[in-house]
Amino acid sequence: MSVFIKVFLLTFCLSQTVYAGNELVFSVLSLDQATKKIIDATQSKVLGAKTEQVEGKKIYVIKVLTIDGRVQHIKVDADSGEILK
Repeated sequence: MSVFIKVFLLTFCLSQTVYAGNELVFSVLSLDQATKKIIDATQSKVLGAKTEQVEGKKIYVIKVLTIDGRVQHIKVDADSGEILK
């Protein structure tokens, strides 16, 4: 197997992809980056994070404990990095 094919396959496997129906969707923002963004923006403690597909879009849902002791679920668009309401 040529070096080019090995590098291509390795790159393809390591890239962040999600299979959504019949197409591959590449994310601009990783789950770790989204989590760090939420920590910086809210000064909250992250309790958990997961990836969901909503209407064909990749969304990160980050569960945080706020400063005043409330649990919130914050959604972040994986493609734009925008915090959703």
